[in-house]
Amino acid sequence: MTQSATPSTFSDLGLSAPIIAALVEVGYEAPTPIQLRTIPPLLAGRDVIGQAQTGTGKTAAFALPILERLDRQRAETQALVLTPTRELAIQVAEAVHVYARKLETVRVLPVYGGQSIQPQLKRLSGGVHVVIGTPGRLMDHLRRGSLALDALRTLVLDEADEMLRMGFIDDVEWILAQAPAERQTALFSATMPEEIKRIASRYLRDPVTIHISHATRTVAGVEQRYLQIAERQKLDALTRILDAEAATGTLVFVRTKTGAAELADRLAARGFTVEPLHGDMSQAQRETVVRRLRAGQVDLVVATDVAARGLDIERVGRVVNYDVPYDPESYVHRIGRTGRAGRGGSALLFVTPREQRLLREIERYTGQRMTPMTVPTAADIAARRVAILKEALVKTIADENLELYLTLVEELAEEGGLEMTEIAAAAARLAHGEKPLPSTSEPDVVFDEPRAREPRDGEPRGRERRGRDGEGKRPRARDTGDGDMVRLFIDAGRAAGVRPNDIVGAIANEADVPGRAIGAIDIYDRFTFVEIPAAYRDQVLDRMARTELRGRPARIKLATPAADDAGARRERRPARAEPRGEPRTPARRRARPTGPRPRR
Repeated sequence: MTQSATPSTFSDLGLSAPIIAALVEVGYEAPTPIQLRTIPPLLAGRDVIGQAQTGTGKTAAFALPILERLDRQRAETQALVLTPTRELAIQVAEAVHVYARKLETVRVLPVYGGQSIQPQLKRLSGGVHVVIGTPGRLMDHLRRGSLALDALRTLVLDEADEMLRMGFIDDVEWILAQAPAERQTALFSATMPEEIKRIASRYLRDPVTIHISHATRTVAGVEQRYLQIAERQKLDALTRILDAEAATGTLVFVRTKTGAAELADRLAARGFTVEPLHGDMSQAQRETVVRRLRAGQVDLVVATDVAARGLDIERVGRVVNYDVPYDPESYVHRIGRTGRAGRGGSALLFVTPREQRLLREIERYTGQRMTPMTVPTAADIAARRVAILKEALVKTIADENLELYLTLVEELAEEGGLEMTEIAAAAARLAHGEKPLPSTSEPDVVFDEPRAREPRDGEPRGRERRGRDGEGKRPRARDTGDGDMVRLFIDAGRAAGVRPNDIVGAIANEADVPGRAIGAIDIYDRFTFVEIPAAYRDQVLDRMARTELRGRPARIKLATPAADDAGARRERRPARAEPRGEPRTPARRRARPTGPRPRR
């Protein structure tokens, strides 16, 4: 499309004052490239094909023209938006509500499966201007006659390639066939496979084609880093990063539903406020998680790709790819959850030694190189916590009325002969709670340095040993120095309902070991291994001599190399009998995020 002058603001695009005021309220400063090139032809009534990656602002690109063209006096469906997932339907509906907040009487309704149809029928009977929904539920309403398209002006296909991938393309064509011939149609897709091109040529009339170049596939302003890490050390590394680096909200992506639930459980055991978001959750549960993340009630969400698709939450300042996605496009979708519409953010990718090829493929696809990083040290975390306390104290000094407290301090100094600095230190200690500030001299966990290439047969791998499944296996913990970890054996496991948070809670509460100092936990059917810093070994063994887990007595002692090696050899074999002490042939299923979730 050729224009005489290049617009640079939303006002230049021809949008009305109420809509511009709503955009200013939510912090939109300037149109994104897809908005600059899409809004004018849509306002002019043209059909549009927009090829752009997620996170480029395409929702506003079609939603704003829809609102401008509405006849709000007619309580009929004038715009229909098809989306591949319920989450995206909800997200688009929420965005339209936000953009229309300065307009009067705009009725918007998301419709999707997994929700009772009765509230949707009631809303539709009262008249709705804009309907956003998934193909299956839209077909249901059209067949019932509860959704009429007689007054339809605009039809939008959002993420058309995703609808093709999910098998909805026949349903989409059926819906297109029900719509009036005299309508405006907009099709948005990250890629343009032949089937999508066929639909475009059949159902769109002389469309304006807009393509956002390859260079903008990843969101500008998103810092992209990667961390080379052994599989077994991912959880410890993630804990360190969350502790050491500030961010508003964090999305952690894993590949599987069980992985999301397991990792959320283990992070909760380490003291984080975290929620899972995956396909096994009901729609109401998922909506609650999104609402809590948006409201700041939770800062950490562990999600699968499908469950998080379409999320656009301003508070998401960081995305962590805990599991490498299988294809580069999924990576782009994931990191598009942050840095949206011009906002800043960061993205981190965990890469194991066997996943170097996937890292290279992602970099080739995006045309951008990621920056390598290292795991934060205990000193980094200590410095971060001290900085947080200092910030809180400075803010209190600036914002609060401290006259009564100043009087109290002066009285203490006079009556007890105390120094002001001592009183201030004691007050800070009370304010910080029972847990003291961390010391930079506390034991630190030694992280492996995975090799960037695969070794030849027989080549030594340093500290890492590799099993049959290709994942990094844990070397036996040593107790030769203050910075090393020791491995403990507990004679209770999966069969007793033991979960990672039970182990962490027992050790932290009964032995006064910081929860985040506890290392990897391997839960088996009848017993458990757990790693702790060697400096805490004696106090754990002493204080937990008569401990209970899940209401049952449990013994704890140092693990032996024989039992650990036997576990590695027999990892996938079923348990045969209740062991006495440490069995020689345990049934081992590593309690890692991608493994089965412990039975309750």
